[in-house]
Amino acid sequence: MPQLYVKALHIIFVVTWFAGLFYIVRLFIYHREAMDKQEPEKTILSDQLKIMSKRLWYIITWPSMVLTLIFGPWLILLTPGFLSQGWMHLKLGFIALLVVYHLACHRIFKKLQNDIPVMNSFKLRMFNEASTIILFAVVFLVVLKNSLGWIYGTLGILAISILLMIAIKLYKRLRSK
Repeated sequence: MPQLYVKALHIIFVVTWFAGLFYIVRLFIYHREAMDKQEPEKTILSDQLKIMSKRLWYIITWPSMVLTLIFGPWLILLTPGFLSQGWMHLKLGFIALLVVYHLACHRIFKKLQNDIPVMNSFKLRMFNEASTIILFAVVFLVVLKNSLGWIYGTLGILAISILLMIAIKLYKRLRSK
C-alpha cells in the first residue's frame, strides 16, 4: 500500500516538473524576443518575464525536480526488482539527461535574469524539444517495460519534432512578412 502512495506522488511531481520545464523555455523564448524590442516595451516585458520565470523556476520547477528525485529512488527501494530490468537502466539514463537539461535551463535562466542574451528564439524552440523527446522515451519505457519499445516511440517523436521544426520555420517566415 505505501508503494502506491509513493508511486502516485512520484507521478505527480514528474508531471509538475515537466510542466515547469516546458513553460520555462516558453518564457525564455518570450524573454529573448523582448530583448530585441525597443524601449520602453523591452524593459516592461523583460521585467515581467523575469518575475514570471523566477516564480515558476523556484516555486514549481526546482521543487518538482527535487521531489521527483526523492520519490523515484524511494519507489525503487520499495520495488528493488526494477533495478534488475534493462528498461529501468535506460530510464535512469534518460532521467540523468533530463537533470542535465534542467541544469542547462538553469544556466539560461540565470543569464536572462541578468539581461545577458542567450541563443535566439528559434534555437530556444529547438532546445525545448529535447525535454519532449525525453518525456516520450521515458513514458514508452515505463509503459512497455522493454528496451526496444522506447526506440519506436522516440523515433515517432523525432518525426513529429522534424514536422514541428518545419512548422516553426514556416511560422517564422509568415511572422516576418
